[in-house]
Amino acid sequence: MEKRTYQGKDISLLGFGLMRLPRVGPMPAEIDFALASSLVDHAIANGVNYFDTAIAYRGSEDFAGEALSKYPRDSYYLATKCPVGMAKSEADFEQAFADSLARCKTDYFDFFMAHNLAQDSSLEDAEEVYFQDFKKQGMYEMMKKKQAEGKIRHVGFSFHGTPELLVKLVDGFQWDFVQIQLNYMDWTGTDAKAQYDILTERGIPVVVMEPLRGGTLATLTDASAKLLKDAKPESSVASWGIRYAASLPNVITVLSGMNAMDQLEDNLATVIDFQPVTEEDKALLEQVATVYNQSGAIACTACGYCEPCPFDVNIPRIFSIYNHYKIVGFRIPFTNGYNSLGAKQNASACTQCGVCVEKCPQHLTIPEYMKEIDDFANETP
Repeated sequence: MEKRTYQGKDISLLGFGLMRLPRVGPMPAEIDFALASSLVDHAIANGVNYFDTAIAYRGSEDFAGEALSKYPRDSYYLATKCPVGMAKSEADFEQAFADSLARCKTDYFDFFMAHNLAQDSSLEDAEEVYFQDFKKQGMYEMMKKKQAEGKIRHVGFSFHGTPELLVKLVDGFQWDFVQIQLNYMDWTGTDAKAQYDILTERGIPVVVMEPLRGGTLATLTDASAKLLKDAKPESSVASWGIRYAASLPNVITVLSGMNAMDQLEDNLATVIDFQPVTEEDKALLEQVATVYNQSGAIACTACGYCEPCPFDVNIPRIFSIYNHYKIVGFRIPFTNGYNSLGAKQNASACTQCGVCVEKCPQHLTIPEYMKEIDDFANETP
């Protein structure tokens, strides 16, 4: 297993993101503990030692506690996150932190983050407003206190905002690391390059999330996938995304939300025999991104942050069905999948309330997309 050294720690280049664990049963589905645990065991047996969870990932911290506590605590690195909204007072933060420790069955966290720092871009001077609000709220000081107590080893934050806000946050506080969304599609598309450069210039190590953009880069259009298969027939389409993010020298680890053994095996093969991307590879991936974007697919990563919708619209599923149509071009699977949701969960139930927009880390105009998809669903084929 390829390792990256961070403050004396040898961290696996592949990290296990516990947000997209396999689930079973009716919605809201429960984590399939047997399968998920077997994935963790296999990952550890093959050198993976970084595991990422969060309070907001339903059931994920409890799973981490059950699956990891059978291993020596010093044999793995555990990361979790706390939403800013749960730290409105020090008492609230103390309770949230204690609950996370209990769920994860641990006495400390190796990496602890303020979760999803991102401004409301509709506000005038949004970055400055957000920065001042975060500074006033005091969560940074609460985390640093826990670090001084030895209950947090490294303090950071996960980020889905603008480069301008990132500059304010990293220049306004002292951070040990920052977790950002980074992949070859978002490198220029959503300013991932600018964010990576900001952190690298300041000597702040990076943890990568969404290297496959929620699975998008593992299921490309036929035309974009063909470019990769023609270049390296023996490599999976997904492996290119992992390699791209892992090739950046300031990256500590690349998180992948693996929910099946074949995904885990493919990612392990990629990092165990790690081959950094070349300049030729980068040029090819730029071409792949251009071809894929021509499909018109929506840049949803299926993170689920938009849920629950106050009106029960199944937003991630709708986007998944629509994107599949955009990628493969067949309408019947779209119609069948869309109709299977029923009127109470499909896009026709959207009231345009906008609650989802405030929660979406990709800053998608979800209500507008819901109208577009509903109009498409009602068109005569």
